[in-house]
Amino acid sequence: MLPTLGFGADMSEPLRLFILAGEASGDRLGASLVEALRRDGPVALMGVGGPDLQGQGLNSIFPMDDLAVMGWSDVLKSLPLLLWRAHQTRRAIERLKPDVAVFIDAQVFSKVVAGRLARRGSPVPRLLYVAPSVWAWGPERALALRPLFDAVLAVLPFEPPIMARLGGPPTHYVGHPALERMPFRAVSPPKGPLLLLPGSRKGELRRHLPLFRALAPSLARHPAVTELVLPTLPGLVGALEAEVAGWGVPVRIVTGRDRDAPMAEAIAALAVSGTVTLELALAGIPMVVTYAADPGQAKRYQSLGHDQPIALPNIISGATLVPEIRYLEPPDPARLSAAITALLDQPEARTAQIASFRALRGLMQKGAPEAPLMQAAPLVRAVAQRRLIGS
Repeated sequence: MLPTLGFGADMSEPLRLFILAGEASGDRLGASLVEALRRDGPVALMGVGGPDLQGQGLNSIFPMDDLAVMGWSDVLKSLPLLLWRAHQTRRAIERLKPDVAVFIDAQVFSKVVAGRLARRGSPVPRLLYVAPSVWAWGPERALALRPLFDAVLAVLPFEPPIMARLGGPPTHYVGHPALERMPFRAVSPPKGPLLLLPGSRKGELRRHLPLFRALAPSLARHPAVTELVLPTLPGLVGALEAEVAGWGVPVRIVTGRDRDAPMAEAIAALAVSGTVTLELALAGIPMVVTYAADPGQAKRYQSLGHDQPIALPNIISGATLVPEIRYLEPPDPARLSAAITALLDQPEARTAQIASFRALRGLMQKGAPEAPLMQAAPLVRAVAQRRLIGS
């Protein structure tokens, strides 16, 4: 556990925070963290982020989209740029000398930067916000994190004991901001918008948009669907509007606060695996989850030799709360169509999902006995204060 530190330093002095977010979900986490930190004192913000962190006053040192890659093929294509961005980030942290650096997800990139700082003896405390999936994708990685990060802030309640057992850095369950941000909807409407969530990274969009396009006409005609709505980031609106213009049915693109109404009214969602599946569950929105892996991801998944779930609600609960349609080969739209149509056809299936989401939300709100819920902002200040007061 981190020591309990009094904030004896002058709280009128801004906390100098370097924050790095590599994708949309991390950007939202980062913005929520900054907002919470500012309730206790001023924050001088620096680092890398997208529209949510920029809304908190961040002047990003380079575009967050440069880091939004997933899958070996996309990483290899972007490797020269990623290495240059890692060099820029390391130099910025050394030059700016923040009180604490918080790396949000972007696991490989964050490890590269943290490793370079560690080798150069940087005194800046480093936190990793969102634990890597060591329980699914390589337990050996936990031990490798220990010299890189002072602590890990986990958003899943079962991760701290796993990290401790595997020899990783001190890990603390801090919940997910969606617990506060997402009001829980206890009843599924008989009809409403169907949310389409194909991901935000370039590779995800390239692999999933053709799949969603193939399903769009039949889904738009379903009697329970009033419209198709695709929530996205501001920077992707133009490209996605051009993409859906050729789908043959209307698809409304929404971003920012315009997402709130369709999410509150949605009958269900078709979502690519990721943080958004947890956000949907915490909001009480039934869903079908899918993922089309690139060849490198498929090979890694098959090498594990067991059938790991991919949807966060299923992972956290240890049960199949939502259907998962996974593709290690080229996607077959018929499989996904059957799953989402079944959910739309069966009010009782949607009701059952919502009931399970209520229990999941309760678990997330209190944590596990060995990992009770803690607040992220005080932990970040504690780590920064340890450096400031020489603890």
